[in-house]
Amino acid sequence: MSITSTEHEGVVVVVPEGTVLGGPEATSLKAEFHRLIEEGKRKIVLDLSRVTLMNSTGLGILIGSYTSLRSTGGALALASPNEQVRTLLAVTRLDTVFRCYPGVREASADLR
Repeated sequence: MSITSTEHEGVVVVVPEGTVLGGPEATSLKAEFHRLIEEGKRKIVLDLSRVTLMNSTGLGILIGSYTSLRSTGGALALASPNEQVRTLLAVTRLDTVFRCYPGVREASADLR
């Protein structure tokens, strides 16, 4: 999995590419969130447009990152989740927790 992060107007956009199923790819995404939070970043958009598959391990990373950000006054928004990820969020009822947007532009605008 490759991960890129960019910041624009106080909002960090994290773009993972590949699957989030556990193992090294999950570890790298978790480490990226941890790094950003330690650097004091408080507004993060996770662009899921390039994530092809996610499971409970990926959801665990999202929940942990969301909780860490909220406890420091921050926010996490999800952008462009595919059908599989949207279904996973709906089945687990996490779609009521996470703010999901059709694209990065909408998510970033809401966090500003």
